[in-house]
Amino acid sequence: MAYDRYVAICNPLHYSVIMNKRVCALLSASSWVIGFLDALPYGVFMSYSSFCGHNVIDHLFCNFQTMLQLLCNDTSAIKLLMNTLNLPLVLVSLVLILTSYIYIISSILKMQSVNGRYKAFSTCSSHLTVVSIYCGASLFVYLSPISAKTRSVHKLLDASYSTVIPMLNPIIYSLRNKDIKAALKKGTERRIGG
Repeated sequence: MAYDRYVAICNPLHYSVIMNKRVCALLSASSWVIGFLDALPYGVFMSYSSFCGHNVIDHLFCNFQTMLQLLCNDTSAIKLLMNTLNLPLVLVSLVLILTSYIYIISSILKMQSVNGRYKAFSTCSSHLTVVSIYCGASLFVYLSPISAKTRSVHKLLDASYSTVIPMLNPIIYSLRNKDIKAALKKGTERRIGG
């Protein structure tokens, strides 16, 4: 999305040439492959691990960190691997997104038209909001230690970045649509007025 926004704002006349079907397919496929390769070591580790004790997870769903609490064997190596793989992955993604937005903002500030600047900022603000919430929540969950005091916060943030944000994406991005904005405005005016 950040690259799409970058091309749309910084190279608008070349957008259809740069963002062709092949590039979109490569971007999508690379994100799927990277996600799969990132999850693969954890799946392999869990398949060779032994579980003991209770089988009740004090969480909303079975993510990797909560499954580690059920293991009998030493988990320090996999936790180190998790931090070694995931932290750079999140940070590289964040740096690439922020770099594209630095170029985007500098291009927007060079625009002569106030209307053009407003349209460009409104195009990017929804994506930047979602990315900020998602990265902030995931960084907090993966970097902060889980204790009895922070367990409920971890559950809330896990739910936020794994279910709530993807669920809100269509709503956030559709708010840019003029027809939806008009319908919301009309519905709000109707409720306030009547």
